[in-house]
Amino acid sequence: MADEVILLDFWPSPFGMRIRIALAEKGIKYEYKEEDLLSNKSPLLLEMNPVHKKVPVLIHNGKPIAESLIAVQYIDEVWNDKSPLLPSDPYQRSQARFWADFVDKKKIYEVAKNLWTKKGEEQEAAKKEFIEIIKLLEQELGDKTYFGGDKLGFVDVAIIPFYTWFKGYEIFGNFNLEKECPKFIAWAKRCIKIESVSKSLPDQDKVYDFVVQIRKKMGIE
Repeated sequence: MADEVILLDFWPSPFGMRIRIALAEKGIKYEYKEEDLLSNKSPLLLEMNPVHKKVPVLIHNGKPIAESLIAVQYIDEVWNDKSPLLPSDPYQRSQARFWADFVDKKKIYEVAKNLWTKKGEEQEAAKKEFIEIIKLLEQELGDKTYFGGDKLGFVDVAIIPFYTWFKGYEIFGNFNLEKECPKFIAWAKRCIKIESVSKSLPDQDKVYDFVVQIRKKMGIE
């Protein structure tokens, strides 16, 4: 019996993008179900993720896996014969998990959100913190092609979805990340040339338009 794989997602979600990339890297066919998070969450989402009631949720043969990094690791373990994302070496694997966890523990999404929802001192503080986070990641990247070495891996999959939001971050935050962190942006541009990444991420302009709409709904000028 073929695997039934369903992804409950919301198109601009960087967390959902992680799972989309992982599935694409493995060549796994799946059914994509777009959720209306703003006004009408589906009964399936509420059933499959009753604790957090949020996307993304990967459903494999009727069993739900919530939280994006956990889902990406699950995908890597279940379909372990195709394009491994985590290193085989236990120490290197621990380091990959550390840096992916660092991105979420540092709440890069929430920090960056303040770049386009706040003004004045709050926005400046968010800009400083955001750039510091990216510089730390750039330091960890070093001279490697990708975070794991010479091919796309777990840490790359964890981080690259945020790149789709960078246009909004930079315009509303009034800064240029390429000037601040050129190696990081060069890495991002390498990543988006990979087919599994490019076909899984929405265009930056589309995400920017989404941010503009949200700002209008929030009454931010």
